[in-house]
Amino acid sequence: MSVMLSLTTANADGDHEAIGEDVWKLPLFDAHVHYKEPAWDRYPVKSIVELMDQNGVAMALVSSTPDEGTVMLWEYAPNRIVPELRPYHGAAGSSNWTKMDGMDSYLEERLESYPHEGIGEFHIRQLDTSDEALFRKIIAMAKERDIYLHVHSGTEPIRWLYGLDPEVKIIWAHAGLGSPAPEVYALMDEFPELLADTSLREYNILGRGETLDPQWLEIIFDFQDRLMIGSDTWVNSQWDSYSEIMTTNRLWLSKLPREVAEKIAYKNAERYFGREITMDQIGTK
Repeated sequence: MSVMLSLTTANADGDHEAIGEDVWKLPLFDAHVHYKEPAWDRYPVKSIVELMDQNGVAMALVSSTPDEGTVMLWEYAPNRIVPELRPYHGAAGSSNWTKMDGMDSYLEERLESYPHEGIGEFHIRQLDTSDEALFRKIIAMAKERDIYLHVHSGTEPIRWLYGLDPEVKIIWAHAGLGSPAPEVYALMDEFPELLADTSLREYNILGRGETLDPQWLEIIFDFQDRLMIGSDTWVNSQWDSYSEIMTTNRLWLSKLPREVAEKIAYKNAERYFGREITMDQIGTK
């Protein structure tokens, strides 16, 4: 079972008591999971779902390098996995995937073959506007299926994507990761449909004291309907630490009012992906 941390009622919003220990009763939706090939032998699909069960993770948004990892998990536990299509496969990786011949055909074929509900998580490390033709095709694929792009980037690529099509649906991976909190706030404020997962941001949010970081607290309260937690199991060490990661997420959620904590823990994901997410799913496939 997950290691319990001491939860305090600090923070909340001045008018509502923090959820505190009751955070352990909430189901979680992990909005940033990878099941990459190096994990397949060390963590068979059964063990992944067991880790989810141990941490009260009722459902997860999964993309993998290659996509076969996502498909394996989804086939094993279709009621627990929301699959999305990562472009990376073969020689196509995070730094060169937009330059690979046939990328649009690969994505189209996989989307036709499996019920992916997003394209990503993919990286835009440095904006290259010569990739516009490919991204217009990707946006068209996503819009045709009413699914999300899950984008790992700074702020400018997000603005660029919205410039290509203001109606594109985007989940901003790690809420920008390297972007400081004021830039995160500004982008979320600029684009009212932009969603974000907070994977790898846990300790930024927690701050250094008994209360949450004030800049992140402002983001959380003002954009509470557009945030989800995540683990980012991009290497096996993240799977090794999965219980600690999810416990840390519960720790910062514990400092929020119940209504806000519930939204970010699972209720937002229910709306985004049209699912019912409950603790009753724990122990099932």
